[in-house]
Amino acid sequence: MDEKEKTRDYVLKTVKDKDVRLISLWFTDILGFLKSIDINPRELERALADGVGFDGSSIEGFARIDESDMLVIPDPATFQILPWSQSQHPVARMFCDVLMPGGQPFEGDPRYVLKRNLKRASDLGYTFKVGPELEYFYFQNAEGTHILDDGGYFDLTPPDIGSDLRMETTLALEEMGINVEYTHHEAATSQHEIDLHYDDALTIADNIMTCRLVIKEVAQKHGVYATFMPKPILGVNGSGMHVHQSLFKGSRNAFFDENDPYYLSKVAKHYIAGLLKHAPEISSVVSQWLNSYKRLVPGYEAPVYLSWARRNRSDMIRVPEYQVGREDSTRIEFRVPDPACNPYLAFSVMLAAGLDGIEQEYELADPVEENVFEMSSEERERRGIGTLPMNLSAAIGLTEKSQVVRRALGDHVFDSFIKNKKIEWDQYRIQVTEYELKKYLPIL
Repeated sequence: MDEKEKTRDYVLKTVKDKDVRLISLWFTDILGFLKSIDINPRELERALADGVGFDGSSIEGFARIDESDMLVIPDPATFQILPWSQSQHPVARMFCDVLMPGGQPFEGDPRYVLKRNLKRASDLGYTFKVGPELEYFYFQNAEGTHILDDGGYFDLTPPDIGSDLRMETTLALEEMGINVEYTHHEAATSQHEIDLHYDDALTIADNIMTCRLVIKEVAQKHGVYATFMPKPILGVNGSGMHVHQSLFKGSRNAFFDENDPYYLSKVAKHYIAGLLKHAPEISSVVSQWLNSYKRLVPGYEAPVYLSWARRNRSDMIRVPEYQVGREDSTRIEFRVPDPACNPYLAFSVMLAAGLDGIEQEYELADPVEENVFEMSSEERERRGIGTLPMNLSAAIGLTEKSQVVRRALGDHVFDSFIKNKKIEWDQYRIQVTEYELKKYLPIL
C-alpha cells in the first residue's frame, strides 16, 4: 500500500471513528475567495475516487456557460476536523484540486497554478519554502472601523479582547496541525499578527486560506469582526503579509553561503535581483486590490521603493539577521504582499520572478541601508532605485505586458485576472467619493 492509499484509509477511518457528520471540500477562485462543497460521509469514498461535480461557470474566473462541468478531487493529505465543530456535530475539511471531466487538471485552478510553478522549481532541483506574517484588524463590526483596543507593537494591555481572540485562534490552528511560529499585537491599534511556521509553498498556501477563515470564525463567535483589508484606517499602518522565502536543494539551503559577507549564495543574489526587477509587474497579483495601494505609500512601514537591505525595514526586500550565519535561518523577506491576496497566485509569481533571476543570472545591486523614504527623488534616481506602481490601474498595465507573469499564471488565469481587475478599476474610477463631495461641493 502506497502513502496516498494509507492517507485515504486514515481519512475514511477517522470520519467513521469521530462520527464526522459533514465533509467540506474547499477550493478557491482566481481572486482567492474560499469556496466549499459539503458532502455527507457516505459520499466520501466515491468523492475520493471520482471527485464531485460542480458548475464552474458560477465561479469567478473559471469557465463560460458552455464549458461549465468540472470536478473537485479532495486531497486526503489536507484532511482536518474543524475545531469549532467538534463539540456537537464534527465537520471536516479537505482542500481539492479542480479537474476537467476528462480528468486533466483545470488550468484556471489557482492551486494547480502553484503546483505547476513548484514543478518548474523542482525540475531545477529546488524546493520552494515560505513563511508568511499575516497582519489583520479586529473591529466591532463590519460596518465601520471601531477598534477594540489601544495597544501598539508587542503590547500586552489587559483587558484586551483582541489578544484573547488571537490566542484562541492560535490554539485552534495548532489543533488543525497548522504550526504558528509567533503571534503578537501589531503597530496600529486593534491590529494583530500571526506568523505561520516555514514550510513548502503549497502547504503554506493551504494554511493561509485556513488561517484567514479561522481568524474570522473566532472573531464572529465573540461578536466582533476581523478583516484583512490592507488599509482600513486613514493615517495608521496598513496590514501586510511579509513573505519569508528560500530555495532548498534536498536538505541544504540553496540561499546560504558561509563565505559571503551577507551569507548569501549566488543563487540567493540572483533570486533577489529577479524579484526586484519584476516586483512592479507582479505587484497586481501580490497586492491585488484597489485598497492595497492605499497601504503602499511612504511613511507607514510599507515598501514602495525597489531596494534591498539587511537591517533597514524601509526596503522592499530584507535579509533578516535574527540568527546570522545559520544555514537553516538564511532567507529573504519580501514585504510587498498583503494578506488579502490569493496566496496560490502570489507564491507563483514570486517564485517565477526569482527563478527568472537565477536562470538569467541577474546581477544584484548593493544593499541600501539608509532610509530610502528620506532620500530625494534625485538621489533615488542617481542610485537606480525604482518604485512600485502607485495604483491598481498602473499595476495592471505593467502586469499585462509581463511575460514572466503570463508564464507563471498560464493564459487562462492571466487573462481572467486582468479582465477582472480592469473591471474593478473602472467601477472605482467612476465613483463620486465622500472626499470629493466635501472638497468640491461647497466651492464649485
